[in-house]
Amino acid sequence: MKKGSSRENVKIGSSVGIVLKQDKRSGKITRGIVKRILTNSSFHPHGIKVELDDGRVGRIKEIYPKAPQ
Repeated sequence: MKKGSSRENVKIGSSVGIVLKQDKRSGKITRGIVKRILTNSSFHPHGIKVELDDGRVGRIKEIYPKAPQ
């Protein structure tokens, strides 16, 4: 699993683990598929902010490998 702090590691359609704003304190990871990349800079120390395909928004903590087809 790669770190989600670098925008070059994040692709639309990637399977990722994010921390939602309300889960920042607990650090609870929510899994989903990236629909939109919201961070414009190439690096963010707390993780690139993305919108998942279900509409939830958070910062990437984990990027999961693609499942074999």
